[in-house]
Amino acid sequence: MKKSDLDRVYDRSGTQCIKWEHLPPDAPEGALPLWVADMDFPCAQPIVDALHERIEQKIFGYTEYDTPACKGAVTGWFRRRFGWEIDPAHIFFSPAVIPAMAYFIDALTAPGDGVLIQRPVYYPFTNIILGGGRRVVNNPLRYRGGAYEMDFGDLERKLADPGTKGMILCSPHNPVGRVWSEEELREVVRLCSRYGRWILADEIHCDLVRREERHHPILKVCPEYADHIVVCTAPTKSFNLAGLQVSNIIIPGAAFQEVWRRQAEARFAISTDNPLGFAAMAAAYNQCEDWLDTVNEYIDDNIRFARKYLEKRLPKAVMVKAQGTYLIWVDLRAYCADSKRLRELMVRRAGVVLDEGDIFGKEGSGFERINAACPRCVLAGCLERMAGALNEGSLLISSS
Repeated sequence: MKKSDLDRVYDRSGTQCIKWEHLPPDAPEGALPLWVADMDFPCAQPIVDALHERIEQKIFGYTEYDTPACKGAVTGWFRRRFGWEIDPAHIFFSPAVIPAMAYFIDALTAPGDGVLIQRPVYYPFTNIILGGGRRVVNNPLRYRGGAYEMDFGDLERKLADPGTKGMILCSPHNPVGRVWSEEELREVVRLCSRYGRWILADEIHCDLVRREERHHPILKVCPEYADHIVVCTAPTKSFNLAGLQVSNIIIPGAAFQEVWRRQAEARFAISTDNPLGFAAMAAAYNQCEDWLDTVNEYIDDNIRFARKYLEKRLPKAVMVKAQGTYLIWVDLRAYCADSKRLRELMVRRAGVVLDEGDIFGKEGSGFERINAACPRCVLAGCLERMAGALNEGSLLISSS
């Protein structure tokens, strides 16, 4: 695939697409959606070919996940991309990452127990904790000079609390885009080990990093603590397959494997992949590495474009360095610090639908998350609309 192929705008109407067809009710006609985290790029041709081939077989019965073909695709991918050797016996199927985390939280904690997260962070983490009657323990990231880091002192204090049973680690971090260093991951593990806390690591964005960065799988960095770590991965973000519902959960510890079999497989009957999901994943991992490299380069260029655009048109905005993911996290508090007013400016005045920062926690109030996995013209249109609304809106706010 050429980068120029990614410039094409595809009409996603009529596909029941959440991103484009299920906008907020107050979004105006013609609003640009850069919110939901899927790509506006077509899937790699080998994936499309594999799906056609599977469809031609005309029967879509129960499909076994625990096969050399399936697990070999997973292990081969992580070996080539990260030098991470995964035992196939440690790989388990889940339709998605968030349900897998919910199964573990339900099994490893009791109502009222605390689960630690690092806000501003992917909001479904909060939902599954509170939805199960557990308690959110927030270890907020420190925001300094337009960059984020972990507050390890606060992390240790909260892990030391007997009521905190474990933590969810978002790596790379959504929405702030941090790719954690090996040293940072070792410190997280050191603290969790000191207090006997488990780690659920969401590494779904691991393939989506800038060319000068490298994702470090926590189980590769800290194999000595593997019995207390579960890593959630999937091809869905990397290859735009979210609707096919296939994720790979890496569970090295025998005790946690038994939790999975009892909780996910026995209680909730999660055990078999769907045939199209398997076909797409195998093609993605086995044949589409070049496609992903091209997409990552295009996203790199989009992010550089956005930074230059904001510096020129919205110079008071602070765009956090996006080391990983395809998401732009931008601080707009210098233009509008009120999150409700900011949303009105974006949706009603600018006609853009973004993920408002405060849904990731109060630490995100006044920020916006922008999906940069789209054709350049769509991103440019979004930024142009934002600049017009904020420059005009800031005048309105200052004069009121």
